[in-house]
Amino acid sequence: MAVTTQAQELQAEKVTPTLQVAKVALIGNPNSGKTSLFNQLTGLNQKVGNFPGVTVDKKTGICQLSPKQKAQIIDLPGTYSLYPKSLDERIVINLLYDVSSSHQPDLVIVTADASNLKRNLLLFTQLADLQIPAVLALNMVDVAQQEGIKVDVQVLQEQLGVPVVPVNARTGIGMAALKIIMTQQLQASGETFYAIPDALKTVINPIQERFELRNEYMALHYAHQYKSLKFLSEADVAWVDKLLEQEGFHSNTQQASETIARYTRINELLLDVVRVEKADKAEKFSNRLDQVLTHKVFGYLIFFAILFLVFQAVFTWASYPMDMIDEGIASLNSLIQENFNGPLVNLLTEGVIAGLGGVLIFIPQIAVLFAFIAVLEETGYMARVTFMMDKIMRKFGLNGKSVVPLISGVACAVPAIMSARTIENWKDRMITIFVTPLMSCSARIPVYTVLIALVVPEKYYFGFLNLQGIVLMGLYVLGFLAAIFSALLLKVLLKARERSYFIMEFPVYKMPRWKNVGLTIFEKAKTFVLEAGKVIVAVSIVLWVLASYGPGDSFERAEERALEQAQGMNLSEVQTDNLIASLQLEESYAGIIGHVIEPAIRPLGYDWKIGIALLTSFAAREVFVGTISTIYSIGEEENVSTIKNKLMSEKDASGDPFFTPARAFSLMVFYMLAMQCISTLAIVRRETKSWTWPLAQLVYMTGLAYVMAFITYQIFS
Repeated sequence: MAVTTQAQELQAEKVTPTLQVAKVALIGNPNSGKTSLFNQLTGLNQKVGNFPGVTVDKKTGICQLSPKQKAQIIDLPGTYSLYPKSLDERIVINLLYDVSSSHQPDLVIVTADASNLKRNLLLFTQLADLQIPAVLALNMVDVAQQEGIKVDVQVLQEQLGVPVVPVNARTGIGMAALKIIMTQQLQASGETFYAIPDALKTVINPIQERFELRNEYMALHYAHQYKSLKFLSEADVAWVDKLLEQEGFHSNTQQASETIARYTRINELLLDVVRVEKADKAEKFSNRLDQVLTHKVFGYLIFFAILFLVFQAVFTWASYPMDMIDEGIASLNSLIQENFNGPLVNLLTEGVIAGLGGVLIFIPQIAVLFAFIAVLEETGYMARVTFMMDKIMRKFGLNGKSVVPLISGVACAVPAIMSARTIENWKDRMITIFVTPLMSCSARIPVYTVLIALVVPEKYYFGFLNLQGIVLMGLYVLGFLAAIFSALLLKVLLKARERSYFIMEFPVYKMPRWKNVGLTIFEKAKTFVLEAGKVIVAVSIVLWVLASYGPGDSFERAEERALEQAQGMNLSEVQTDNLIASLQLEESYAGIIGHVIEPAIRPLGYDWKIGIALLTSFAAREVFVGTISTIYSIGEEENVSTIKNKLMSEKDASGDPFFTPARAFSLMVFYMLAMQCISTLAIVRRETKSWTWPLAQLVYMTGLAYVMAFITYQIFS
């Protein structure tokens, strides 16, 4: 608390009543504890939006500073300096440099790793020279002490000219002191850490005058980064471009000179601030552990073992709560249908509630996946994974961090695409999001199971290799190959000015902070339900309407025909109901669409019945089995064996078996590659903030599926 008192005394003359809700930006290096600090300050009072003009998330939250004062906390992307290398880092400069923007922060809190002050202070000195009111949150002091590093906070505060508050963002220590500082109307540091050369004044002064900037250093940044500043008009960009060309301004040379000068000043400052007391030069535990976890052989084996555990957890652990949600939705529908009837009741149960169930059923998978991801990130292991895989993945236009989404896509593409947020580079992230749905997810398993059982004999080789299992594994391998070669194609086609850099700092291994894990799970689940869920429910209702209504009195005529056929065939009540449902589905708008699209899908070997299944399974791939059960009058409650026997007895117009190996394999390939999932399209729209990417996915994957299914049908025919 001594630090807090000194800081208050230092700023006593500057204290004025603040606005009821001040804007406070959190900024810092990656792995400096910025996100943990954000979680400590805001708790569950968080929301996710997007920065104006870009498709990258911003996290904001409300912090209660005192009974009468609140602050809006903006969690900016991690960056090493104000010279950005990625789209995420450019968000920082666009927010800080737009002097006319209403999003300008009143205060900046800079998080710094106390065990590595030299690197962290580069960013702080740049912010200080911009004359932005700031507080330095000195994080990980406990880690620094364990390494024998002691920081003289009082001297550091005097040298920097701003309050310095020691905190532990993981445990919450220092939060009260930080909030007290935040209630004050702080001023910018009076220190200048970099003297702009006089030779640059002919560039700086005109820019400062034209854009009415508050200081010369911000004008210098306009000269360096005018092409990346979204708020500048084309005329402004052209004016700056002409000025720099006239003055012979070389940005890269000037940035290098500035960085060297800043580190010279930082080194001088740290001589008075940091003292290393531990003489023990024994290798750190983290380094010893890295020799195993990043080993060129054992490292990959350990990683794939962990991935296997994650996949099993997402695929099996989540199945229990998913079954409970499924049964709960079914029970609720049954309860409503038993007590009420009518078109509105059907709309509610089969459209709205069924669509809502299609949203809620993914929550367990999202929770399990992001629990593992959060733990791996909190412990520091995720940084090692991306380092190991980056060299391999980069050859295909991906990133080391693309590994987790791709492998997670084998369970479900929805949480897998959400996990791609950890990829900083825009191009790498977009490619990863685009190709992840090509990985065969668990929703395809019911389709694969039925079709493989139809045409692949249950043979064993060497006593344990099942032929059906080999075919199933082959489908997964083909999906992976489709994903990586599609990524390679996008690498060539997708143009981006941003270069793909891979700068990775290994944080020390540590126990996860379970509060942060819980907040991550809560945030991801809430985002999916509130954002993607709206689209899923809406489209589910539309599909229900298409499948439940037809033109004129077509449904009545279909029911009459079904009753006549059932009477002649002595069908049971359940079989009669299934026959009625089958004929009514044929006469519905969905059935009409099935007949309309039949000429387009006939080259693949499909008829209008399969066309209906393709249409209805757009809501979710696994709906295919339920649809063919209905349309072939099987009954959705029957098992795979019953479905198999019924489909095997289905004949085509010439009396031959309809489901030949050619048709079955064509269907498997189509479902392996096609975008048959509303949930995935909805989450891609949510993650990219644009309909361009999901529509491009839909067109590309459908086209690829059509072509490959056609080739498959021709080969096996």
